[in-house]
Amino acid sequence: MSDEPDDPKMEGGDPPPQEVSEPLSRAIGERYLSYALSTIVNRALPDARDGLKPVHRRILYAMRELRLTATGGFRKSAKISGDVMGNYHPHGDGAIYDAMARLAQDFVIRYPLVDGQGNFGNIDGDMPAASRYTEARLTAAAEALMEGLAEDAVDFRDNYDGTLTEPVVMPAAFPNLLANGSSGIAVGMATNVPPHNLDELIEACLHLIKSPDARDETLIRIVKGPDFPTGGVIVEPAESIAETYRTGRGSIRLRSRWEVEDLGRGTWQIVVTEIPYMVPKSRLIEKLAELIQLKKLPVLADVRDESAGDVRLVLEPKSRTVDPAVMMEMLFKASDLETRFAMNMNVLIDGITPKVCSLKEVLQAFLAHRRDVLIRRSRHRMAKIDHRLEVLEGFITAFLNLDRVIDIIRYDNDPKAALMAEEWARKTPRCRDESDYVSPMSYSAEGELSEVQAEAILNMRLRALRRLEEMALLKEQGELMAERAGLEDLLASEELQWTTIAGELKETRKAFGAGHAFGQRRTTFDVPGEVTEIAVEAMIPKEPVTVVLSQMGWIRAMKGHIDLAQELKYRDGDEGRFVFHAQSTDRLILVGENGRFYTISASALPGGRGLGEPVRLMVDLPNDAQILTIFTHEPGRRLLVASSAGDGFVLNEDEAVAQTRAGKQVLNVKDGVVAKVVSPVAGDHVAVVGQNRKVLVFPLDELPEMARGKGVRLQKYKDGGLSDVITFPLADGLSWPDSAGRTRRVEDLTDWLGKRATAGRMAPRGFPRDNRFG
Repeated sequence: MSDEPDDPKMEGGDPPPQEVSEPLSRAIGERYLSYALSTIVNRALPDARDGLKPVHRRILYAMRELRLTATGGFRKSAKISGDVMGNYHPHGDGAIYDAMARLAQDFVIRYPLVDGQGNFGNIDGDMPAASRYTEARLTAAAEALMEGLAEDAVDFRDNYDGTLTEPVVMPAAFPNLLANGSSGIAVGMATNVPPHNLDELIEACLHLIKSPDARDETLIRIVKGPDFPTGGVIVEPAESIAETYRTGRGSIRLRSRWEVEDLGRGTWQIVVTEIPYMVPKSRLIEKLAELIQLKKLPVLADVRDESAGDVRLVLEPKSRTVDPAVMMEMLFKASDLETRFAMNMNVLIDGITPKVCSLKEVLQAFLAHRRDVLIRRSRHRMAKIDHRLEVLEGFITAFLNLDRVIDIIRYDNDPKAALMAEEWARKTPRCRDESDYVSPMSYSAEGELSEVQAEAILNMRLRALRRLEEMALLKEQGELMAERAGLEDLLASEELQWTTIAGELKETRKAFGAGHAFGQRRTTFDVPGEVTEIAVEAMIPKEPVTVVLSQMGWIRAMKGHIDLAQELKYRDGDEGRFVFHAQSTDRLILVGENGRFYTISASALPGGRGLGEPVRLMVDLPNDAQILTIFTHEPGRRLLVASSAGDGFVLNEDEAVAQTRAGKQVLNVKDGVVAKVVSPVAGDHVAVVGQNRKVLVFPLDELPEMARGKGVRLQKYKDGGLSDVITFPLADGLSWPDSAGRTRRVEDLTDWLGKRATAGRMAPRGFPRDNRFG
């Protein structure tokens, strides 16, 4: 038998691992929630106090540790991103470098925090050069964010491996969250804060210090809106902006800044000098060029990029008779020359809890943080003063008893212990309020030196044993005592604290405010005037064209009105189907057998030099739906619409015009039924012929006029369906062409007159065998 115990926990054995059973939904939910919270707090959302995400905070702190000051030298970006990754941020160095490069881009960050040397990208959308090619250092604004780190202004925590410490939040001398903005996507939430003007933000903070209960409307009158680094013009109404800042959510419409440049002799061009925030210039130009190529902007002839150090986009009109304002309105609607910034001020209000904040709440969070920083720095300074006063008191005591001090140092075996055991004569200084000064340190007995004082005396240099040095010590002691008294007053008075914070903010405004070129507002506000809406067709030169649509669906527009009987060239296996005259300003209506009506601009058709392009690339006509007809749109005209099942109605042609590629469903068809006839209404009666060759004539007013639907029954059938239907004046009779090319007419239609939806009678003698009226 085995000598091993049955219970593995006996004789010092490790207990077996225990299996825990829990529902899968709970297990996944708890783990996913942990991941979501980690993403929200540690990656995506900025802290309302300093406006930084952890990666940005770690980059700035690592650069500070490398002593890359604003007035110092540059270091390779690879070195910086490597230190950040190795010491504080254990993620990819590529992501760290991208985040650092963003802090250096003056077209993204309103007040850059990194001073870059080399290619850090541009407004065209080009990526920064590799980190081994660029160098960087901190800016003065970044140093202002970190001012006070060495004075216990904020808490520190261990880094990811516990070998170093990093700040939990920066002291932040200015409201960086609003000054530079932030964007990020977390799990289930996102943030998008635009940049603002620092001068206005500080003015709002000063007003909030003076009036803590200030209304949102008052603050919004100070902070009028975003101030984007790329400039532009905000055209959002003031009421909408106020609501956005009050709720923390909303959108702001931003336009490019443009001007008309006179070229003489009546010619002109548009010059765009500022483009919307976060719009790559190269992509904007590509989009405008694409719109020109696709003939979607008939008023625009050409676009050129003449930018050098600044933005200069030249837009040439196709005709100098076009109104520049009208032209720009069309461009704003069709391109990214106008964008909407979706603002969502979802931030970590206390470093932990995400919350969508109003403008006032964000400023209050910043000011509360500044007060906490001021109190912590004051206490830290008081501790330093207390330590120095203790040392100074020891020095002064040594000067009063200099001979005895020298004697102990020269002859005693343990001078430190002897100095601490000796009873010394003291000189008691006076405070500013004439009361006796009491040392902040406690001693073992009156007249004895503390360990700190004894150590300082032993470390004192011999050349300091001068009368002048004693006077300097007394002077320093008096100054420190006065400073300490001031700090005590500061810590005891909330009003004095806010006064000090206001003074610090005013100093920051002097350094970065509107008094400097980079501090002046770049984005302005404007309420666009009323621009008369002009149809695109009105701006297209009116020229005769001949529209050609082949049997296989290839369409083109040939210049001029050619002879419709002229033989045209088509692709192999293809042939002509529709050929008709039109004008370049016309809109064409194409009808599919699926009952959808599509609208195409004649000016957008490819030229007649080639064989055209597939019409299905211009409209979303399904491949299984054939083309029924195409014709020129005439406003106000009435159409007779009918299906193969014999249902139909009268349609106002204006209702058939579609604004999108998807077209407009007009005739509802299903179960094998297709659109059969779409023809202009001309007359007072309707003639219908079925596949059974029976003809019915009834008054037109028996048909309803509809914008969409199945329609009503035109003719009753036992078998088959509708062959053809037309409208005609009853007084002129019913006519059709015969096989010999002659026109036959029946004037007396009494035998075929009847009520709508009846069966009708057999067609007159000589009616075409294809059952068509012509």
